[in-house]
Amino acid sequence: MHMDTITKSREVERVVAGVATSDGAGVRLTRVLTQDLQRRLDPFLMLDAFRSDDPRDYIAGFPEHPHRGFETVTYMLAGRMRHRDSAGNEGLLTAGAVQWMTAARGIVHSEMPEQEDGLMEGFQLWLNLPARTKMTAPGYRDIPAQEIPEFDAADGVRVRAIAGGASGHPAAVTRPDTEPVFLDLHLPAGARLDVPLPAGHNAFVYVYRGTLRVGATPGRSVASAQMAILETRADADGVALACDEAARAILVAGRPLNEPIAQHGPFVMNTRDELVQAVHDFQTGRFV
Repeated sequence: MHMDTITKSREVERVVAGVATSDGAGVRLTRVLTQDLQRRLDPFLMLDAFRSDDPRDYIAGFPEHPHRGFETVTYMLAGRMRHRDSAGNEGLLTAGAVQWMTAARGIVHSEMPEQEDGLMEGFQLWLNLPARTKMTAPGYRDIPAQEIPEFDAADGVRVRAIAGGASGHPAAVTRPDTEPVFLDLHLPAGARLDVPLPAGHNAFVYVYRGTLRVGATPGRSVASAQMAILETRADADGVALACDEAARAILVAGRPLNEPIAQHGPFVMNTRDELVQAVHDFQTGRFV
């Protein structure tokens, strides 16, 4: 990934600050991609960021709850979280690991911390499924930290390729339909980086350490805990990033589904009738 890999950078359409909220049994987190951005950032439905070394903020965890119609991607930066689900899957998420769960026609799972103190930090991203696969069998994959490809790019930038790959490098996950890109970027002070992106993908950058300049030089300044929504333009083939001091960010992109979105809490379908059916199926024990 060198500076000559793109010919024109996407620019920042707007910068969004996350909203403090709580979920599960009272876990404090920041909701970065909120429901009002679902159409603009299709196929992504939600992004939560969490970071706390106060166990009162996370110790209650996420007891059993259902999902239908989409995928959840949980990326841990620090801490330990235990996953169990109704399909019999179980896994321990540790620092640097990813859990990729395809809820599809229905799954009930829990995510509970396996620590009583210390830092808990990471992200959960919700990725929509196309209508034709929403009712397929659910799936689950634990990806340990050592199985996520890492490579060095220009200027000493370290890239962790969770999904989609970049510049010919492999990624841990590839998905059909939405073709997501999910990169964790570690930029040392003074670094510059061009990241190629498919022209039709919706994309955003979430900065979680330091400050990044996003877009053609000099770029728009995006501070820690801010999300930059990137313009979706046919004549831009990637995004230029730079920083003065060391910074870290996740870059997420995906091919929009351009389908209706009907959501009721943890169920995401295409019509209201399908939501009613989802609630009924869950209440009558028809999930896995």
